[in-house]
Amino acid sequence: MRKTMAIMDAQPHASPVRAPAPAVATPRVETPAGGQAAGPSLAPAVEASGFSFWYGAVQALHGIDLTIPERRVTALIGPSGCGKSTFLRSINRMNDLIPGVKHAGDIRLQGRSVYERGEDVVHLRRRVGMVFQRSNPFPKSIYDNVAYGVRVNGLARGRRELDEVVERSLVRAALWDEVKDRLRTSALGLSGGQQQRLCIARALAVRPEVLLMDEPASALDPIATQKIEELIYELKDEYTIVIVTHNMQQAARVSDFTAFFYMGQLVEVGRTQQLFTTPREDRTEAYVTGRFG
Repeated sequence: MRKTMAIMDAQPHASPVRAPAPAVATPRVETPAGGQAAGPSLAPAVEASGFSFWYGAVQALHGIDLTIPERRVTALIGPSGCGKSTFLRSINRMNDLIPGVKHAGDIRLQGRSVYERGEDVVHLRRRVGMVFQRSNPFPKSIYDNVAYGVRVNGLARGRRELDEVVERSLVRAALWDEVKDRLRTSALGLSGGQQQRLCIARALAVRPEVLLMDEPASALDPIATQKIEELIYELKDEYTIVIVTHNMQQAARVSDFTAFFYMGQLVEVGRTQQLFTTPREDRTEAYVTGRFG
C-alpha cells in the first residue's frame, strides 16, 4: 500500500491524513508525539495524488503523494536525477513542452486539477510562476522585462498603473534601490545576482499564487545567494514557494518543510528541522548526513 505523504500532518508515527479541500478547510490543533500542541493546520496550495511521470518509456516519478501548504517554503531535495525538478515543472505543466511525455495521477492547485480538460495552461503559468536555475532576462530594458507579462496578460490599465506594478515588483524582489535610476537600460548589463532577482520581479509582476524556484542560487556567488535566500524568506508571507536545491544548508535555512526524493520516489516529507535532525527513514538520514548523493 502506498503511503500518503502530507506535509501538513507529517509527524513521527502518525497515520497519514489527507488535507481537506481549501473551500472547506478549517483550522485544527495537531498533537504530535509527546502531546504538545503544534498549532493550527495549514491550508493546502498544491496537492499531488498518485502522480507518475514518463519521458517516453523512461519513468521519472512513481506515485507521488505530496501536499504543499500555502504561504510556506517547501524544499525538494535529493541527488541528481531523482525527479525533484520533474515534479516541480509538473506543477505548472512546463514539462508539456517536451515531446513524448505522459503522466498518471493528478496535481491540484487550490483543489482544482491542473490537468483538467480545457485547462488554460497560459493562465496556469501565470498563477504558478517559475524562476529557473540560470537567470534568463529578455534582451530588453529592465523596465520592459518586468512589464512584459503584465502587458501580455492585460493586467494594467494605463501607463501609471504599469509604472506602479513595475516599481512594486522590483521593491518586492529587493532590486528597486539598485536599478531605479536606470530602468531604461538593458537588463543584460546587470550582474548575475541582479538578473536573477529581476527574473523574480518579472514573475511577481503577474501576481502568481505559487512561485516555483529550480535551484535559483546555484550559479551565484555567496553574497548574491544570501540576497536570494533573504528574499525567499520575505516572500513567503505572500506566496507559496517551492524550491529545488542540492544545497542542504540552503534547504535548512530557507524552508519550513522539506521533501526528500530518491530514484523517482518520495521517500520522506516533514518539517525541515525534524527531517534534518530526526529523519524517520534510513535513506533520508544517509542523504542529509552526506553518506551519498
